[in-house]
Amino acid sequence: MHLPSSLYLLFSSSPCSSHSHFCTKTINRSKFSFLSSISLALFMAPAFEDPNVLEGQTQSSSSPQRYSNPDDVSRKSKVTVVGSGNWGSVAAKLIASNTLKLSSFHDEVRMWVFEETLPSGEKLTDVINRTNENVKYLPGIKLGKNVVADPDLENAVKDANMLVFVTPHQFMEGICKRLVGKVNGDVEAISLIKGMEVKREGPCMISTLISEQLGVNCCVLMGANIANEWLKWRLLVQIAVEKFSEATVGYRENIEIAEQWVKLFSTPYFIVTAVQDVEGVELCGTLKNVVAIAAGFVDGLEMGNNTKAAIMRIGLREMKAFSKLLFSSVKDSTFFESCGVADLITTCLGGRNRKVAEAFAKNGGKRSFDDLEAEMLQGQKLQGVSTAREVYEVLSHRGWLELFPLFTTVHEICVGRLPPSAIVEHSEHKPRLSIVESSIQYY
Repeated sequence: MHLPSSLYLLFSSSPCSSHSHFCTKTINRSKFSFLSSISLALFMAPAFEDPNVLEGQTQSSSSPQRYSNPDDVSRKSKVTVVGSGNWGSVAAKLIASNTLKLSSFHDEVRMWVFEETLPSGEKLTDVINRTNENVKYLPGIKLGKNVVADPDLENAVKDANMLVFVTPHQFMEGICKRLVGKVNGDVEAISLIKGMEVKREGPCMISTLISEQLGVNCCVLMGANIANEWLKWRLLVQIAVEKFSEATVGYRENIEIAEQWVKLFSTPYFIVTAVQDVEGVELCGTLKNVVAIAAGFVDGLEMGNNTKAAIMRIGLREMKAFSKLLFSSVKDSTFFESCGVADLITTCLGGRNRKVAEAFAKNGGKRSFDDLEAEMLQGQKLQGVSTAREVYEVLSHRGWLELFPLFTTVHEICVGRLPPSAIVEHSEHKPRLSIVESSIQYY
């Protein structure tokens, strides 16, 4: 049963904007005091309801709804996923399941794979295409027969007009340079990447990097959806509604493009909503990894859940303050979306950043994060340590270090200037100033 659009809007984010140069569209929110009496199953519906999409979704994947006019085939969107790690493989699986059902998309989903040679001597791309499984980064999970792995970046994006970027953020500048002049003029992009580039002129969000270098519009998708956990829940607990996951699409101006991305990612078990706040959504996904490092230190030192909860609260406060200092258009409400507090919670309870930071603290900071990453992540990359460094550079350059004691301390522990135990000592250093006038206060 699908939830009517008018009712679903009560529970989803309104596509409103605080950007003064954007036209705004306001949808009033309802009070949620009655939520406890409503079955969680009511939420199992797409954020944007389209009769054609819903009709298509009721058909079997072997005979999805299609355009009746053969000439319309050329108008279908073709999707390429740029990246094939843990989350990239999940993204490809989600998208591929939907392109079979949605008449506006080509069935095939290309996935660019950074080629590797497996211990067996086989190429990773060959194994993915033969077994329909990313045996290195997502073993045991079938991606969908319409997912095609391609080690050639330029060939993978050829003819695609919807690009999904999901690689470690430190590789994105090089990837974008390789793609300049190689993508279609009508391309729409979305970034699932959590991180930012710090340049001489200031911080650059990954979505901005993509837009500026490739000349395309770029949305973002962030949320509480650790990849291995989501797949375990989705595949092993088929109808247990309490096991659903969710995410947030951030867009700038075009609600229709946001709707396309929502349709492409949504399933009955993966609920996607959209908000008109690209920077807010993206910074939530970026900064929570720094807080997860702090949470990992607390776990490694066995300080307990009360301490961890305090660190998470302080971290959320600094996430909000930092975001609004960089971009005054960031909305407070964004921090209460899946990309905000929900993603922060799940990342601090699980995920690679917390896991490796815990090991770092247990070793007294004597083993480097590089060593631990290589040993524990099997080729995956940490985001929190590099993001902490980038945030520290911004804070140092702008004279904000004392305003963000948690962010500052995390970086100084990571580079060995402070012991892991310093993570709780930062609270003794109270910020002296309220910042951004009255909109951000430290309590």
